[in-house]
Amino acid sequence: MKPAALEVLVCPTCKGALTMIETARRGGEILEGALRCHDCIALFPIVRGVPRFVSAGSYAGSFGYQWKQFRSVQLDSQNGRDESRRSFLETTGWTAAGLRGKRVLDAGVGAGRYAEVAAQAGAEVFGVDLTEAVDAAYDNIGESAGVHLIQADIFSLPFRERTFDCAYSIGVLHHTPDPRAAFACVTASVKPGGSVAVYLYKHPGPARYGPDLIRSVTTRLPLPLVRALSTVAVPLYYPYRLPLLGKVLQFLCPISLHADWRTRWLDTFDWYTPRYQWKLSHPQVFEWFRENGCVEIEIAREPIRMRGIRADGLTQAPSR
Repeated sequence: MKPAALEVLVCPTCKGALTMIETARRGGEILEGALRCHDCIALFPIVRGVPRFVSAGSYAGSFGYQWKQFRSVQLDSQNGRDESRRSFLETTGWTAAGLRGKRVLDAGVGAGRYAEVAAQAGAEVFGVDLTEAVDAAYDNIGESAGVHLIQADIFSLPFRERTFDCAYSIGVLHHTPDPRAAFACVTASVKPGGSVAVYLYKHPGPARYGPDLIRSVTTRLPLPLVRALSTVAVPLYYPYRLPLLGKVLQFLCPISLHADWRTRWLDTFDWYTPRYQWKLSHPQVFEWFRENGCVEIEIAREPIRMRGIRADGLTQAPSR
């Protein structure tokens, strides 16, 4: 943890100011210690460089396991591709120049793939995750300049309201118990005139029933077992690519068809393990933006990529 994070961190319960208790440091990083609330005297530990406002991953525990197992698979800096950068730009529409110097919230940081993109553009990024995925993110990017990683609940964010220039959540809100409420919590942290962007699963119609039936089983299995079963996606890539047979197989039991075998394995595991996996519609998400005072709402590429600006003071959003 970098001491500069105290500029925006507050107690998630009472919103009181926090004082740092430092017990171990490496360079500019506080590795061990605690944060104490001035008002309610709550104490939040700093463990392995990350302030912890929750003690466990709760409903999202599968992601803590997932990102420890597949820590570097999706990072552009590790895999030599630029997929994370392109996905980030397609979802947010924000340019690197527009992000420079902005304070950005990554709501659901995972292993840090998108936070890495934003930080490399010169943003100050606060990456939040409910699970121990923050440990994987810290190993990947935690000591990078301008990166702050926090373990916290998206429904009880430890930030001052209206503190971020922009916020994004890519592939996360649909894995919460209440995506609409989670979106409202993220939006409340953005300054007037700031930008909000999300990526969400779209309702696929009848095509959802096959995978949902499989998920009713896999979400009850031990995660190491599902991880082992997900390896079938690696060789099955080839029959799934056949014109007719592949369409039938993909309808009955979808797997990732990514060209990289490690990403194929990861994505397939990701589809069949989360407790919550909501499928939504564009009108639903559009209404979320309107309910939370957003204007200039834009719909980008499929499945659901949407972004908007908080209604007043339209001067903070990154340029496009």
